[in-house]
Amino acid sequence: MKLPVHLNALRAFEASARHQSFTAAAAELHVTPAAVGQLVRALEGWLGTPLFLRNARGRTRLVTTEAADRALPDIRAGFYRLALGLERLKEESAGSVLTVTVSPAFAAKWLLPRFDRFQAAWPDTDVRLDTSLKAVDFVAQRIDIGVRYGMGSWPGLTADRLMDEEVYPVCSPKLLKEPERLRKPADLARETLIHDLSMDSHAAFPTWEAWLRKAGMTDVAATRGMMINNSAAVLQAAIEGQGVALARSVMAWGDLANGLLVRLFPTIAFPSPLAYYVVYRAECSGKPGLVAFRDWLLKEATA
Repeated sequence: MKLPVHLNALRAFEASARHQSFTAAAAELHVTPAAVGQLVRALEGWLGTPLFLRNARGRTRLVTTEAADRALPDIRAGFYRLALGLERLKEESAGSVLTVTVSPAFAAKWLLPRFDRFQAAWPDTDVRLDTSLKAVDFVAQRIDIGVRYGMGSWPGLTADRLMDEEVYPVCSPKLLKEPERLRKPADLARETLIHDLSMDSHAAFPTWEAWLRKAGMTDVAATRGMMINNSAAVLQAAIEGQGVALARSVMAWGDLANGLLVRLFPTIAFPSPLAYYVVYRAECSGKPGLVAFRDWLLKEATA
């Protein structure tokens, strides 16, 4: 469909309506207020209808007409789709660089120890790893794919379940050198508990209080001890013998396999209600590098 109106006029109108000011719109668009006003008047002339209410005494801000208010959501949606299209063109021109977002702990404890296998299988794909504790904007930060931990729903993203996990207490082997130490859950009352606060804002995130309740230890003080907001640092504190950590199995597998940590009370099963998901934008799902990395992640998780 051919647009009879120049995009600059639509941009001037949308910015003026959002800021309720020609001057503020001009600052955003890097032009003069007079140029913004001229573009808006040209648009009104083509439409044959005003877009702003004028000639009201004492009014300091622009006020849109009812017709303009009805049209603005579609115009803004159109600009958003144009931005997505341009982003896709940038992605294609960027070549074989794949931008991946994961948490720092997931990168250190799960992804990086096996990443050489992806590089061996896809030597021509360069990966830029973005590690952040906060959810990132995939469009604004040009993220291709990522791994997130949660319930599986993130607006604007497709989520493929990667793996579940279990939560259990772990400690350094040196804490078990004393014959009677940490032989039953009640013994935790005499230990320093290490708490993982990395997902503390998520109500479903497993806590010491929930694990102790599952173990029937309601008389053990669940909130005392050491608080750390990074899952990898939680495990490191346990490795150094600073206490007993409530570990996430996906994070702890390597340290358990290497004998740096020991799982305590393995007969008490406590699956996490949260899981790991591979996430990406649906419109980018056919990108070869993304497909390769997603399939590799799923293969590694099942192995």
